Amino acid sequence: MRTLIVLTLLAVLVMAATCYESHESMESHEYLNPFLNRRRANDFIQADTRLRAITQERIRERSKAPQEHQRELCEDYYPCEMYAFRHGYAAAYKHYFGRRRTK
Repeated sequence: MRTLIVLTLLAVLVMAATCYESHESMESHEYLNPFLNRRRANDFIQADTRLRAITQERIRERSKAPQEHQRELCEDYYPCEMYAFRHGYAAAYKHYFGRRRTK
């Protein structure tokens, strides 16, 4: 009986020594919450860089040549795109959108 108590006490001491959580492992914030929220997930990207890129894209969209706008409009309309494959985008745009009248 005495040996059983000594072995149990020894097992508890070994378990306490091997399962001890040190203070260093508790310092990490990931220990408490390993998942990041959506706002903090992209903190490494500078907000100014994203806004600047969006602004530059908007400027590029506004400063397109008229032919580019016509081509994009023609690409969105399937019959115009098929016509453009045979006759070119300028002719296709003129054929489908050049005769528009405004009231």
